[in-house]
Amino acid sequence: MSEDAKPAVIATQKPTKNWFASWFDTPYYHILYKERNYREAQIFMDNLTHYLNLPEKAKVLDLACGKGRHAIYLNQLGFDVIGADLSENSIAEASKNSNSSLHFQVHDMREKMEDQFDAIFNLFTSFGYFENDADNLKTLIAIKESLTEHGFAVIDFMNVNQVIANLVPEETKTVEGIDFHIQRYVKDGHIYKEIDFEDQGESFHFTEKVQALTLQDFQAMMEEAGIYLLDIFGDYKLKKFHKTESERLIMIFK
Repeated sequence: MSEDAKPAVIATQKPTKNWFASWFDTPYYHILYKERNYREAQIFMDNLTHYLNLPEKAKVLDLACGKGRHAIYLNQLGFDVIGADLSENSIAEASKNSNSSLHFQVHDMREKMEDQFDAIFNLFTSFGYFENDADNLKTLIAIKESLTEHGFAVIDFMNVNQVIANLVPEETKTVEGIDFHIQRYVKDGHIYKEIDFEDQGESFHFTEKVQALTLQDFQAMMEEAGIYLLDIFGDYKLKKFHKTESERLIMIFK
């Protein structure tokens, strides 16, 4: 599974009402994934905003923004940005960077935003982690209803076919002196990642889970939601999508 994924999470520590958000509210999530390639992400956003030809000071929503690094970069490009995420801790951290054209709010992506946007970005596999399949459709409809008349939305998802074909069953990553033991497998239409580690004498276990959604799955949901799929790309340089080879599944729609 892509290391940028924000999948559903089942945790043995601190159960919460929003169970799939608990892992993201721990410091360990950010420790494990601290080495992500943010320069590559910035190049992606450069390419994306250029492709969409967004007007100066366009209103942009970074949906499932985490701690806001990408929302901050989009704001630096000159856009009026709102970053939204279910994690209260992440939004609290992101809000330290707020300014007159950059704001953050706690928000459930299944619900329509109060504002409408010229572009809505759901980046780095931040989709497909609800327990109920109907919530995926609800999210797509909420995105559609949060767009302006001429707005565009983007979902950047993993290419499931490529990910499963190259799945690494087991590995250990050592970050900041913590050994994260990771197991990956496919089960019941989901890609799982089991994460075990110890810190300060305490043992932790988290299970990440994301639906193995294919392009065909998205096409069916978008048709049901009344969404028009305009273009499909297979990587952050916006190259053509290939079912077996592409690293990403990037969908432009309205």
